[in-house]
Amino acid sequence: KKAEAGKNHSLFGKKERNGIQGQAGQKSQSRLDSRSNRKNLEGQSEQSGRGAGPGQRERGRESRTGLNGQGGPGTRQGSGQMDKIVEEELQKREKRRKLILLSCSVAAVVCLGYFGIYSYYDYRTRSTYEELSELKEKPAIGAAASPAATQAPEALYTLDEAGEPKEVLEEYKNLLLKNKKLIGWVKIEDTNIDYPVMQTVDNEYYLDHNMEQQYDRNGTIFMDKDCDVIKPSTNFILYGHHMKSGRMFGQLDKYKDKSFYEKHPYINFDTIYEKGTYQIMYVFRSRVYKETEIVFKYYQFIDANGEQEFDSYMEEMEALSLYDTGVTAEYGDRLLTLSTCDYQETDGRFVVVAKKIVEEEQ
Repeated sequence: KKAEAGKNHSLFGKKERNGIQGQAGQKSQSRLDSRSNRKNLEGQSEQSGRGAGPGQRERGRESRTGLNGQGGPGTRQGSGQMDKIVEEELQKREKRRKLILLSCSVAAVVCLGYFGIYSYYDYRTRSTYEELSELKEKPAIGAAASPAATQAPEALYTLDEAGEPKEVLEEYKNLLLKNKKLIGWVKIEDTNIDYPVMQTVDNEYYLDHNMEQQYDRNGTIFMDKDCDVIKPSTNFILYGHHMKSGRMFGQLDKYKDKSFYEKHPYINFDTIYEKGTYQIMYVFRSRVYKETEIVFKYYQFIDANGEQEFDSYMEEMEALSLYDTGVTAEYGDRLLTLSTCDYQETDGRFVVVAKKIVEEEQ
């Protein structure tokens, strides 16, 4: 029995050992299989990496990096790149803000500078003509009272033949000492028009110079270079800027309303030799035409060669007039034309024409 029990025990031990060894073998085989699978996957990944582009390999690295765990080096690197992008965008916005601020500052300085220059010229113009008006009212003193001051200034206009010397009016002797190009004075009640009138060898200089021969964007009222105050011409034409400030002939277009004309039908215009009052006849709009255009050009009407030509000019201006004043002129009458810019059309002009009133009519 002991021998049989020992034999059975030996057989049981062998089976047990065989079972344990079997389990160990299965575990060993499982580990071998796992290692084999891992090698296969790595090989496939390696082959895939070789065939993939840089972008795919990068994503693969990022994927593997992400697998390292949340908060690992990959996450920190991505966060750093995002911060860098945000910082660059903020710097760009700051640069744009500074550029806009600088542009606005420059624009403000330019506007203030322009306003300052404009105000300076306007102040200087107003002060100059106020002084000239006061000087006109003062009696001639010193050099102005000398015989030389009473003689006609050097002729700058066209004369068919020499005229007789004329004596300068007392009120203009002082002004002649300031500028020998003075030829008269024009004034319209209830407007800013109260200025000396100049005349020189061209129709350009006094567009941007004042009576004291300083640069002035307001210019000065001046008579057409071809007009002759000694002869005299049939029609004296005076030009002046239409300033937005109302300076020069800036308020001449008040005559577009007949009601203003009815209250202010007269213009005072003195040459340096004689006084004159003119009654308004026509108010119209025109423009500067090309030389080749055959049309009535009011600015070419200075002297009428005969009654027929004079009447023709009157008919043309009457047809253009904005309203009927009931005032007409006859051949032999002396006329005054005031001309300024009109912005309703290119090279537009606003024109007022008047005739001189004789002493009996005054």
